[in-house]
Amino acid sequence: MSGEEDRYGTDWTDDEQDLIVADYFAMLAEHLAGRPYVKAAHNAALRERIPRSRGSVEFKHQNVSAVLEKLGMPWIPGYKPARHYQGAIASAIARYLASHPEALDMPAPSPPVPVPESVFVPPPAPSEPGEQLPDSLRRLITKFNPVERDLRNRALGRAGEKFVVEIERRQLAGLGRQDLSRKVRWIADEEGDGAGYDVLSFAPTGQERLLEVKTTNGSARTPFFLSRNELDVSKERSEDWRIYRVHLFATSPRIFTLAPPLDAALHLRPEMWRASF
Repeated sequence: MSGEEDRYGTDWTDDEQDLIVADYFAMLAEHLAGRPYVKAAHNAALRERIPRSRGSVEFKHQNVSAVLEKLGMPWIPGYKPARHYQGAIASAIARYLASHPEALDMPAPSPPVPVPESVFVPPPAPSEPGEQLPDSLRRLITKFNPVERDLRNRALGRAGEKFVVEIERRQLAGLGRQDLSRKVRWIADEEGDGAGYDVLSFAPTGQERLLEVKTTNGSARTPFFLSRNELDVSKERSEDWRIYRVHLFATSPRIFTLAPPLDAALHLRPEMWRASF
């Protein structure tokens, strides 16, 4: 069954798409605020207004999750992203965000710090080349650029750095290195952003770890900016420097790490130039 068709064999109308999207964002707001909601009740209420099957409505909610993943936004965990979507759902999300811009950065409480063993995950596998996105989705990503939004969201960045400081302290203490745990420092908070890394931590052996923290509410694949200074320090201190990519921060924070040389794991593309006379 296509994501754009129901058992009745008709395409979804714009009004139906708009109802699905508005309902999804209502549930997402409840989820991020930690308030209870019942997915089945939302599904039933929608079907009173939309002549679609239960499975079709649920699949459409999964389509919304897939688009939000591309936008670097949190999504409802119970609706795993279903990427076999057409452009109409992206257009409906564009209409919603145009009239509800606050939904791009819904407030969410800082997540509790879990045990370190549950936080660290492997980096994502390399992307499959040539992914074709609907034009409406590509325009949506361009308009609401997730990389630029994360960069501007200083509160998100600081929350991610604080999260990593606590994780590092707990991890070292759990390994019996309370002495090193007490020495972990939040450099970006104490000295500003010029050091080329955000957190000074340590390996259990005592070797310094210079951690550059990149935080997003989106998925592990959400791109991020890297400054020239950060790249330079990664080369100068390659044995010590690491990226900590904090993702899914608003819902279920996870971290993967990357060590230099960065171009072995990342596509690095210059996007800004300093202009002078």
